[in-house]
Amino acid sequence: MPPSHPRRWFVAGDLNGFFGLVVDNLSILGFIAAALVGIFGFPAEVVFARMFPGTALGVLVGNLIYTAMARRLAARSGRDDVTAMPLGLDAPTSIGMALLVLGPAFVAYKAEGMDPQAAALATWKLGMASLVVMGTLKLVLSFFGDAITRAVPRAALLGSIGGAALALLGFLPLIETLRSPVVGFVTFGLLLYVLVAKGRLPVRLPGVLLAFIVGTALYYGLGLAGVGAPGFKVPEPVPLRLTWPWPTLGFVDGLADTVPYLPLLLPFGLLMVVGGINVSESARAAGDDYRTRDVLLAEAVSTLVAGFCGGVAQTTPYIGQPAYKHMGARQGYTLLTGLFIGLGGMLGYVSGLVQWLPVAVLAPIIVYVGMDITLQAFHDSPRRHAPAVALAFLPSIAYLLVIKLGNPAWIEPARFAALYNGVEGHGLPDLATIVTLGNGFIITAMIWSSALVAMIEQRYRRAALALLVGAALTLFGFIHSVDPRGGVYLPWTLQGLPRTIAWQFAGAYVALAALLTLLSLQRPASAIDGRAP
Repeated sequence: MPPSHPRRWFVAGDLNGFFGLVVDNLSILGFIAAALVGIFGFPAEVVFARMFPGTALGVLVGNLIYTAMARRLAARSGRDDVTAMPLGLDAPTSIGMALLVLGPAFVAYKAEGMDPQAAALATWKLGMASLVVMGTLKLVLSFFGDAITRAVPRAALLGSIGGAALALLGFLPLIETLRSPVVGFVTFGLLLYVLVAKGRLPVRLPGVLLAFIVGTALYYGLGLAGVGAPGFKVPEPVPLRLTWPWPTLGFVDGLADTVPYLPLLLPFGLLMVVGGINVSESARAAGDDYRTRDVLLAEAVSTLVAGFCGGVAQTTPYIGQPAYKHMGARQGYTLLTGLFIGLGGMLGYVSGLVQWLPVAVLAPIIVYVGMDITLQAFHDSPRRHAPAVALAFLPSIAYLLVIKLGNPAWIEPARFAALYNGVEGHGLPDLATIVTLGNGFIITAMIWSSALVAMIEQRYRRAALALLVGAALTLFGFIHSVDPRGGVYLPWTLQGLPRTIAWQFAGAYVALAALLTLLSLQRPASAIDGRAP
């Protein structure tokens, strides 16, 4: 019988979870601002006063829903150790929105003769409309989440998200950490001391907060002394002012402009549904049995709210729920995070923080979360399925390379296109193969891992079925898209090398499925040896 005593709203570990989740969100907001303002010359006023308030409101709404869900689960189960599902801005699709949708659209509007301010407002409306499109897709697909969870093995669910954690939440932020080596390494080491080694501190402060204080003090101390990392500068102060994210029909004006970007937006939304399914399984493995449909519905609603109110980046349940549980966080940290980010977007202090907190201090906590999720993928999957977990990591590495190689500051677009289409005489071009493998990487990882689990269990026809699903998704670009941006398409519209790549990849799935089907026709080994089956 559940205990009758009232449950506390906050415990000490919630402060660790709060700082970790806030940092995740601030780092993504900081990237959006840096990409739009720094790379594309976007007016900062539109980013901070129009895009950020609605985007932050989506984080507030989603975290309030997840806090309520956690308290309901705790009351129903009679447990005091239930940890709320963390929600924030999705890193891969936020990067994609900034670099592949909003930035290029702003440039295109200016090329049509708009002045920068008008082009920025038109881009803002396109961003709102994009969120409404993705949120609507997630709302519809959320009702199929439980069925997918039952059909896909745990190794595939955890392995696919573990690969993303290792590559995107581990390696990419580690590079940012070490761009200021002293600051980043000390901050990261202190976090490992507190969160992994469970070391004692000489002061009564949350370990994550202390790491941020030490790292920030080092960054500005070394920088002002002239011995910090190159490029140090003190940011300009950002004045506080109240900006309400009122609902608006401005997204209607941008709906027509989303059509050219649908091949990107639909996979973005689909990936979030798959990711939501995976993180629900991750939380379930950690002991908190949230219904997948409810997790996905909350994600969809918060994305739609953000879109209706001026947001441009979609929310998602984070893959680090077990990591926050290990930090000691329970239900209060999501409430604190939602209020801090939501109010900060309206009052403007979030805009100031993304400029004042050094990236080398923000990034290490994301690395830790990536490590924890990678570990869970192996720990909470059956031991005999470990090869399937490892296999699921590989497409994420390809996507990591796509992010880096697709940076126009590294490789000019014309040079990238030449490398993508180059003929090397011994198979497909390297760059085209990497890009094709990386596009749709989460779904690819689930299909590969599901097929291998079925083979390990000697269910070869089930493995063949998973591969045939992969072939169908390949033809339409949901996985292995031959569009360098990851878009979907109709297979009969492809020409030249892209057509060859698409049919070669789809044919590879079909060929292996046919081989496994033939192998499944053999008599069982027990029958050959004369033993009873």
